[in-house]
Amino acid sequence: MWPWGHLAVAYLFFTVVTHRRFGRPPRAWPAIALAVGSQTPDLIDKPLAWNFGVLPGGRTLAHSLFAVACLVPVVLFVADRLEARVIGVGFLVGYGSHLLADIPPAVLSGEFAYAAYLLWPVLEQPPEDPVAGIFDAILHYYTMGPYEWVQFGLFAVAALVWYRDGMPGLGLISASLERRLGVES
Repeated sequence: MWPWGHLAVAYLFFTVVTHRRFGRPPRAWPAIALAVGSQTPDLIDKPLAWNFGVLPGGRTLAHSLFAVACLVPVVLFVADRLEARVIGVGFLVGYGSHLLADIPPAVLSGEFAYAAYLLWPVLEQPPEDPVAGIFDAILHYYTMGPYEWVQFGLFAVAALVWYRDGMPGLGLISASLERRLGVES
């Protein structure tokens, strides 16, 4: 799944849960943590596999449930110490949604080998086409088929919902950029 697909799935899930549980849209910091969490597995695995050859594939270490089992208590411990549990939960929801969204549609038809990454290194995942780095993947590895167009559609829906929710997180990011760039509001 492309980065915007992961972001869309994470945000749509998070906003539905937040609206149902609290009767309001997501807050800024949890939404930012959610966005970061939704990208983190690929930001770890893809460079380590494709650029440095340390991992056997782009869905291994950070995509494994074993990594999640270690990550969850650490994130919650740190978030609790910082009195920011809701931010930690936002990150973990984004991270978890990434792993679930990476399960390809082929699994629905019984091809479970494509979800083997969830139990890496116990289960070996199917071989990947060789990739000569991140930029090669962007230019050649990914194709635009129906699955990718669905992701664009999800992203468009998520962008509209995010806008309806008051664009949580945008104000914090733009204020931070303005301070760093010395721009007056």
